[in-house]
Amino acid sequence: MSRLALVTAIASAGQDDDLSPLLDACLARGLHAEIRAWDDPSVAWARYDAVLLRSPWDYTERYAEFLDWCARVDAASRLLNPWPVLRWNSDKRYLADLAARGVPVVATVFVEPDMDPLPALQEFLAAHADAAEFVVKPTVSAGSRDTQRYVRAQEFAAANHLARLLDEGRSAMLQPYLAAVDRDGETALIHFNGVFSHAIRKGAMLQREDALNLRAVERINAREAGDDERTVALHALNATGARLDLEEPLAYARVDLIRDAQGQPQLLELELCEPSLFFAHAPGSAERFAQVLDELLATSAAE
Repeated sequence: MSRLALVTAIASAGQDDDLSPLLDACLARGLHAEIRAWDDPSVAWARYDAVLLRSPWDYTERYAEFLDWCARVDAASRLLNPWPVLRWNSDKRYLADLAARGVPVVATVFVEPDMDPLPALQEFLAAHADAAEFVVKPTVSAGSRDTQRYVRAQEFAAANHLARLLDEGRSAMLQPYLAAVDRDGETALIHFNGVFSHAIRKGAMLQREDALNLRAVERINAREAGDDERTVALHALNATGARLDLEEPLAYARVDLIRDAQGQPQLLELELCEPSLFFAHAPGSAERFAQVLDELLATSAAE
């Protein structure tokens, strides 16, 4: 019988609402699945036929350690999604790769640690004169940690935020805040093995009074994805496959979209590392994913 590790973190234990239904769905299909923490040194990863990242949500605070762990597990087992995908997608500079391949991406400027924060911010604001608000965030982040929304009058506060990130040796990004998210929220489209499964609506998470370093509370509802949203999502996934020379679809992917002022969907994030999949908002979705995992493991066993 194939063995599957569902990966969380010691600090995330009990916080992942998707883990229990996915474990139940795997066991119902006869998959021997176990929940394991990536930062538990007692785990022998080579004992598993596949290792599925689900909620290692503290990795952004231990990024180098996490990448080393991924490389070790990749040598001992089969990582899902694959190691090159995780390495590329865990840093949001991947957005530049997708934009270069024609994916409609929310306008993004990257600021590196050797740059001066205030001039970089002022250049961004000049280039986006119609943006009443904007967002500062690190390129390696999860759960809106160290992410903040500002109005233009808060230029110096935003520059101080940017400076703090750069002083810590972290790359940062600047984006216009798209006002439509306050009305319509984000649409997250979940795919299993390249096939659309379901979509949810995420309410606006960033308020100007939000404190930094807190995991924002998500307000989630089921949503029907529009045809244009599904088209953009597939474009993003196809562009990813071309960029990374992937030979098969990804086991799982979540495509987060926001509509711009003209109503067109724009890619905010492509989550291929450890996204919440919101099984509770789509009956049968955990079972669909378990079927995909079962088929992937069966294929591996036959090779």
